Amino acid sequence: MPDRGWPHLEREVWIIGRIRSPFVEAPGTPIQPAYARSAEGRVVLDPHLAPALDDISGFERLWLVYFMDRAGGYRPQVVPYRDTRPHGLFATRSPTRPNPIGLSVVRLLAREGNVLRIADVDVLDDTPLLDLKPYVPEFDAHPSSRAGWFDTSTMDRRTADTRFHVPSPAEPNGKP
Repeated sequence: MPDRGWPHLEREVWIIGRIRSPFVEAPGTPIQPAYARSAEGRVVLDPHLAPALDDISGFERLWLVYFMDRAGGYRPQVVPYRDTRPHGLFATRSPTRPNPIGLSVVRLLAREGNVLRIADVDVLDDTPLLDLKPYVPEFDAHPSSRAGWFDTSTMDRRTADTRFHVPSPAEPNGKP
């Protein structure tokens, strides 16, 4: 993103692992974990961070915080998957953000050392993981909250298309 004169952080952000999923390109990828139909994947954490996973097995769900490395550039107005008219970016879940950071709640199936087997994954394969946190219903669930334009949307789109992602790089032979 071009320098817009906005303040910058003076701290490095580390990739702590990778999210592995069956989704290699945006088209067909679920747009939210609720639409993932139990799609399974893995979180592969840096082996040095394995001790930080102690006690994680007691949680049913986890928040994944990740860098959307294949999202297109920042757009202040977008037409989201679940509507037909433009909305301000921050009133949507579009990945074309100034800081393309994603957030997904997934089900934890098992821990195997530094690997977490997960379900309900809605993330592209090999996405850089920045953090993960336990989902705690007492803090994280607010089912009676208003949801702005989404409350009146009649669209029922559940998978992505290409509108927010950069094309996949071609292989040396010119084929994707």
